[in-house]
Amino acid sequence: MSASVSDAQAAPPVNIAILGFGTVGTSVARILCDAKPQGVKLTHIFNRNVARKKVDWVPDHVVWTETIDDVLSSPVDVVLELAGGLDPAGEWVRRVLEAGKSVVTANKKLIAEHGIALDKLARSKGCHLFYGAAVAGGVPVIPGLQQGLAGDQIQRIEGILNGTCNFILSKMEDGAEFAPVLQEAQALGYAEADPTEDVAGFDARAKLVILSRIALRADLTTSEVPCKSITEIAAVDFAYAGEMGCTIRQISRAELRGSEVLATVGPMLVPKASPLAWSRGTENMVLVGGTYGGDVVFSGHGAGGHPTAVAVVSDVLAIVHGSRAIDLPSRKAAVSGDFLLRHYIRFIVKDRPGIIAQIAGALAEQEINIHAILQKPGHTKANLPFVVIVEPCPSSALKRALEAIAVLDCLLEPTLDLQILEPEVKA
Repeated sequence: MSASVSDAQAAPPVNIAILGFGTVGTSVARILCDAKPQGVKLTHIFNRNVARKKVDWVPDHVVWTETIDDVLSSPVDVVLELAGGLDPAGEWVRRVLEAGKSVVTANKKLIAEHGIALDKLARSKGCHLFYGAAVAGGVPVIPGLQQGLAGDQIQRIEGILNGTCNFILSKMEDGAEFAPVLQEAQALGYAEADPTEDVAGFDARAKLVILSRIALRADLTTSEVPCKSITEIAAVDFAYAGEMGCTIRQISRAELRGSEVLATVGPMLVPKASPLAWSRGTENMVLVGGTYGGDVVFSGHGAGGHPTAVAVVSDVLAIVHGSRAIDLPSRKAAVSGDFLLRHYIRFIVKDRPGIIAQIAGALAEQEINIHAILQKPGHTKANLPFVVIVEPCPSSALKRALEAIAVLDCLLEPTLDLQILEPEVKA
């Protein structure tokens, strides 16, 4: 054992380059410079207009550059792509792999869209592509699925994959309004100036596609996974949800059903008995259901530079110490959003006789039964919110019913339709 330790200490360090010196890149550099993990040496930092990014705590030997060719032509062994987005990051990653250098990335968009092709390229060049930071920040969901649960047959994934939305909705659960909480999230660095990727569900959708590929062995087309925004959620919805023993969270869900995958991303009513209801702030939580191992829960902070940086550095150390990603081949799978679930439908109307009858008639035409009607006191007839809970029905049938209801002249706002998170009813 003493010989192997001595050999490891004598081996030259693995040279690291960082592409993108933003929030995550800065946090990664901090860990590398402060903790000084054994066997790793930061040698290059690449960023556009790099002069404005320089900091005095980075060692003098580190090369700051705004030319990607400086990284490609250098003796760098592992490149950390932390710029994000599809272009030009995708081209950078391809060029790095073509040069035989390994890549660690936190880029969920890139991995969701091109992960399979990039992984094949890495293997063909004898190098590695690691992306444990692409989903759930510092929570080791991806390595947990790739290694810890590779022996199971995962049938279901459901979870909170966007820390920004979880921060907003858990604050709203405590009585805050959407707009000021979003501003707070932006001030804290959890949300971008343009928060669309987060609140519309696109960020979580990319992560769900990655997890489906690893856990369900299903390669989904990202654009086919239905998304719904959290922006229409209001305080009254949390009040009604509370009466039902639920809260509201942005949930990403995928489940095998024959040759296709049921998948969706959006705000849902979550029973307070569910672990997903306990997740607050920027926490991420992922539940996976396996045929043999049963349910497993991963939980931890999923937003911010430091948690994501921990996952990035962990991937670097895995490469340095000879780890390899397990090859879990996936198949192309059709996507359906047609879950058979109960739904919460909130209406805001100018009250008049016959409204419930018209709504019930439109639902009945699609063979949808009403389970309950909820109406809290204290609202005027001129601006009256009430909720209809429908029995389990296909999402497509409910969509047709709501399109018919949308033409009613009593409606003051578009209806809000939320799935209720519970086991899917088998047809």
